[in-house]
Amino acid sequence: MHEDGNGDRSGVDSGVSASGVDQPAFLALERELTVLLRRARANQGEMAREVHPDLESAAYGLLVRLDEYGRQRATELAAYIGVGKATMSRQLRALEELGLVAREPDPADGRAWLVALTQEGHQRVRRVREARRARYAGRLADWDPREVGELARLLGQLNQGMEK
Repeated sequence: MHEDGNGDRSGVDSGVSASGVDQPAFLALERELTVLLRRARANQGEMAREVHPDLESAAYGLLVRLDEYGRQRATELAAYIGVGKATMSRQLRALEELGLVAREPDPADGRAWLVALTQEGHQRVRRVREARRARYAGRLADWDPREVGELARLLGQLNQGMEK
């Protein structure tokens, strides 16, 4: 049994209605996601510091997005991360100062800019991501590879559902 977001290690309340959001499956999902998200936030901070000691943990996701999808407009990045223009501008400025990203004019629209990882940014992000995957592989070594694939598929399905 895992602890919930409040540190409670109790089980699912057996007197809960079996209809709607009070179903034991949804209670268990809420509890496990709370634990997973808490750990993910802590890990994101560690990974950000591995990329650069002065990197904010929130900016790590930006770097991963740029690593996976290449250069993008700041407005696209802001929409993906779920922040406003001002927050995105501040984060991008900090990443530029650290030498991890660079802006370049958008050839499709001279008024817009594209943001891309620098070579240094690519190297640092890839090194951290490879180390992260190695940690996952070590921690899940006793899992069947099909289970790992199924977990990835289900998490992808969950993430798509959360976008709606």
